[in-house]
Amino acid sequence: MRLLACCLLMTAAASAQDRQAVDWRKLEPEILSTFTTLLKIDTSNPPGRETLAANAIQAILDRGGIQSRLFAFDPERANLVARIKGTGKKRPILIMGHTDVVGVQREKWTVDPFGAVNKDGVIYARGARDDKPHVVAGIMILLLLKRMNIQLDRDVIFLAEAGEEGTSTFGIDYMVKEHWPEIEAEYAIAEGGSIVEENGKPHHILISNTEKSPQRIRLVAHGPAGHGSRPEIANAVVHLAQAVERAGNWQTPMRLGDTTRAYFERLAAISPPQSAARYRDILNPARAAETDRYFRRNEPGHYSILRTSVVPTIVNIGFRSNVIPSEGEAMLDVRALPDEDMTKFVAELRRVIDDPSIEVIPPKTNARPVAPPSRIDTDLFRAFEKTGDRMFHVPVLPNMMTGATDNAQLRAKGVQAYGIDPIVTPEEGPLGGAHTDDEHISVRSLMALIEYLWNALMEVG
Repeated sequence: MRLLACCLLMTAAASAQDRQAVDWRKLEPEILSTFTTLLKIDTSNPPGRETLAANAIQAILDRGGIQSRLFAFDPERANLVARIKGTGKKRPILIMGHTDVVGVQREKWTVDPFGAVNKDGVIYARGARDDKPHVVAGIMILLLLKRMNIQLDRDVIFLAEAGEEGTSTFGIDYMVKEHWPEIEAEYAIAEGGSIVEENGKPHHILISNTEKSPQRIRLVAHGPAGHGSRPEIANAVVHLAQAVERAGNWQTPMRLGDTTRAYFERLAAISPPQSAARYRDILNPARAAETDRYFRRNEPGHYSILRTSVVPTIVNIGFRSNVIPSEGEAMLDVRALPDEDMTKFVAELRRVIDDPSIEVIPPKTNARPVAPPSRIDTDLFRAFEKTGDRMFHVPVLPNMMTGATDNAQLRAKGVQAYGIDPIVTPEEGPLGGAHTDDEHISVRSLMALIEYLWNALMEVG
């Protein structure tokens, strides 16, 4: 009897896998058609005009028999929400992608940035990486669930959001504040992380489960105005330059969290001996300082995830070559660890600068809310791990993003939110060329992302 029950379970599992099997090669033309349609819509932010993309997505979903709704703080900047109902045994999962893109300097592109030019299996367009792959993934997942009549134990919600590139008032902030029931979920999947490739094959998968908090701090210098022919000890230019230098050279304290500890442990297990020893050393209090100094010189990404970082980015002072200005300012791009006490941090920055003529002005509000990391012991994270093993035979590493995404707003509401991006190669760098001139993605990379998300969804659904 026990053997019969076991056989029945195996048969049921096999038949379920058959029902969920997808012919991705056959779907590729449809996916590319949808992708290029969206890439050709100029949703540069500013001004955004994401409603153009939302209308196009709504038309695609309508043809597939899927209802959707538009929600707009500004009529020209709509968000789209669509849902495939499940049995309700489990709470929903949200798939999210943003339809706006950063602007372009057309003269620096070798192709039309909104032409979606396909050169030998590589598609060039603004948004090809950031973030229209996730938008297409959400569309295709809903269409497949509908066509294949797959009923999961949880609703699958798709949010095509506006305003991620610096104007979240129109997008995630508006949806969370005014329409939270439409997108409320146990889990969320959006941008962040990546499928990391080495020597032409996937090597590991980064799933971002937390991110640093952007905190822009202004340094304002004050001093007497004067003639450029007479040196002035209180010269605001000199004081501002010294303050910028001290802030930029400040080696802020290193601190490991659960995510970075797990990241380095897992990275060491799959790295060459010399690198593996270094990643283990960062976990060893006796050797961490030496390794941290190495990171600062050679691996700035690893240096950044270990601390609240301070990077001077803008300096504005002076208006004539023969006039000593009375005031000027500099901008520090501070990326704070999730648990950073910013009041204490700003006080320490003032101590490091040590100049009463320099005002240190923290931001009045955060661009994104600060929230604890999403857990790495959830059903969804385990689904990411299983899918990575089955598709690519590679491990999954939790990852702290040094950048920022709209997952922050979801985590602040208690959602376990994760980020995964398409394949990146060593030549493309850690962000895969997002925001660059001639932004591009290979068809292979796009297809791998969609297949990975589909398989993970089937696993957790």
